[in-house]
Amino acid sequence: MEKFTKFTSRLAPLPIDNIDTDQIIPARFLKTTSKAGLEDNLFCDWRYDAQGNPNPEFILNQPQGRAAQILLAGDNFGCGSSREHAPWALTQFGFQAVISTSFADIFRGNSLKNSLLPIIVPPEVHKELFAALAADPAATVTVDLLERKLILPDGSSVEFPIDEFARHCMLEGVDELGYILQQESAIAAYEAKRPLTVNTLSVA
Repeated sequence: MEKFTKFTSRLAPLPIDNIDTDQIIPARFLKTTSKAGLEDNLFCDWRYDAQGNPNPEFILNQPQGRAAQILLAGDNFGCGSSREHAPWALTQFGFQAVISTSFADIFRGNSLKNSLLPIIVPPEVHKELFAALAADPAATVTVDLLERKLILPDGSSVEFPIDEFARHCMLEGVDELGYILQQESAIAAYEAKRPLTVNTLSVA
């Protein structure tokens, strides 16, 4: 994992509530254990027609969507099954963050473990962002994970909640195993100080 740094990006608006993980990455693409190529199947049933041709009306097939590193989604994003392929497909496409008013818990957890930042904003800010894009599709926002802030197109900012351990791992660019390996010297020192104990079994 790469370290998550402060960045500024355009937004890809997808104002649909209750987008589940089967819409994000349909079940027929879950046979792989590799992330490679999953970006081609992100929102597959919406991005392509029955013949496999790109749907020009879908945001990811438009310049605005292709240029964005942030998906602006509707409420309750990532509901449904617990497939980890959903954040994989989003990050492989190039998204670093998703903004919504709420996320399904399992999707949120999977995202944080895969360097995809789920940003929860109040409903009024959510509406403001969609309005800003309607006025200017090239509008940008800045994500500052260190300060837990989202800087809006008008220059104002809003704080977003995030688990402190997940925030630390994303900023350091490590997963849970990587975090444990960072403590290797402390673990070794502790083990060296432990008294050697031998468990004996008494035989009746």
